[in-house]
Amino acid sequence: MKELIKKLTQIVAPSGREEILVNTILEEVKPYIDDYEIDPLGSLIVHKKGDGKKILFDAHADEIGLMVTYIEDNGFLRFELIGGINPYTLISRRVIFQNGILGTIYYEAEKTEDLSKNLKNLSVDFLYIDVGAKSKEEARNKVKVGDMATWKGGFVDMGSRIMAKAMDDRIACATLIEAIKRIKDPKNDLYFVFAVQEEVGLLGAKTAAYNVSPDLAIAIDVTPAFDTPKGFKRIKVALGKGVAIKIQDRSLIANKEVVRKLTEIAENNSIPYQYEILPFGGTDGGAIQLTKSGIKTGVLSIPCRYVHSPNETIDMEDYKNTINFVEKIANEVW
Repeated sequence: MKELIKKLTQIVAPSGREEILVNTILEEVKPYIDDYEIDPLGSLIVHKKGDGKKILFDAHADEIGLMVTYIEDNGFLRFELIGGINPYTLISRRVIFQNGILGTIYYEAEKTEDLSKNLKNLSVDFLYIDVGAKSKEEARNKVKVGDMATWKGGFVDMGSRIMAKAMDDRIACATLIEAIKRIKDPKNDLYFVFAVQEEVGLLGAKTAAYNVSPDLAIAIDVTPAFDTPKGFKRIKVALGKGVAIKIQDRSLIANKEVVRKLTEIAENNSIPYQYEILPFGGTDGGAIQLTKSGIKTGVLSIPCRYVHSPNETIDMEDYKNTINFVEKIANEVW
């Protein structure tokens, strides 16, 4: 299990450049599916045939990242953010481009007083990437304007918990891969979507859901776990306390009947669960529920500390319970 998560999280695949990850996922699941397609936007849709309701499971394949916007004469790179990144998490971080080039990020200061001023009012305008180039020409031999990078964050096995970059949402991709391998002769007609460009507007899920047009959709994503010193008092999702059944975030209010049914499935199968009401953020579920005339949609969330950082941390029991949950949903009478 951990080897699959390590494999997926270490792939560099920011929004709009998910091809390597999509192909890796396809190779993992190909022996276990009846059919697949990669749609024009790049999302992978796989099919396990059954006679019941048409159910779509979704996990997004992309991750947050950086895009080079300009190369200065001295070889330093200016960049733009891909997805929601706090600039303070970037200082002194190593990044890796899809071609393997490494760099580090730091902030500029022309005068002594700028050191504290720019740090206090930090924005991407004050940041740059150093790839070890001495000139614009040397830098261009390494990267080009439009090239993308992500965190250089290794996989850390802490026993019952693991840490890596891109747990959002590779842990959900791993969940669906494992479920696909385990589900035999499903009662329902199952589609598994590995959607692109979630981090920049829930884009891939929208087109994939339109393509599949399911009776029911379940998005799988991470959710912030603030079970840390002085974590958000209004958000009680915690690592190791079970799968989070989403009730609300900024992108959707989950279908009431779907929430009730998910709760019933969890209780009937002794799957630990907690409820999630998130006052910010969103998931592919928000886009899926608006497809065509509307789709009944729910979301299962895997608690994760330090979301949108190179040190995203999850509990293995939450991961295993989510796989089990997906299996039970797939064979439930809806």
